[in-house]
Amino acid sequence: MLYKFLSGLAKGVTHCIFRVKVVGKENVPKDGGMILAVNHKSNWDPIFAGAYCPRPLRFMAKADLFKNKLFGGLIKKLGAFPIQRGRGDIGAIKGAFSILKNNDAMLIFPEGHRIKNGKRVKAKLGVSMIAVYAKVPVIPLCISGEYKPFHKVTLTFGEPITFEEYYGKKPDNETLQTLADEVMQTIYSFDNT
Repeated sequence: MLYKFLSGLAKGVTHCIFRVKVVGKENVPKDGGMILAVNHKSNWDPIFAGAYCPRPLRFMAKADLFKNKLFGGLIKKLGAFPIQRGRGDIGAIKGAFSILKNNDAMLIFPEGHRIKNGKRVKAKLGVSMIAVYAKVPVIPLCISGEYKPFHKVTLTFGEPITFEEYYGKKPDNETLQTLADEVMQTIYSFDNT
């Protein structure tokens, strides 16, 4: 209920501040576990993803955000769960699998952190590893444009990417990195700025 209210509020506010265009929303599966993989350049990104994705999203957030009890409690109610960045966080990975097994949608920023000034980087292999082992599709979402008042911001949802040929196997890190980079390159290909 809180998520629905705040995502509706976010949609209204962002439409007042920016010229928002949404493309390809029909590419988001109506049900079943899925990963929404999004480029990350600003703190606005999770707000836009949550407001314009047709399904509620669960998401990993850096553990530091949970230190403030009020803010941490709020984002937890909105579907966030903590991840320790910079090292393998088995608890966060298990949390992701549980979410996807429950047929929910999960947001992941494959870059791992905010990337400013239009730089392009290699993806972290977590997005492909989770998708392969959870046997779920990845929906690429590119948020392009500038977060400046009255500027155009475009959200482009791409077609689902599946790694079915790897389901039930144990691909090595090099293969997982290649698959993660494929996701990231697809996201970047939608950038119209």
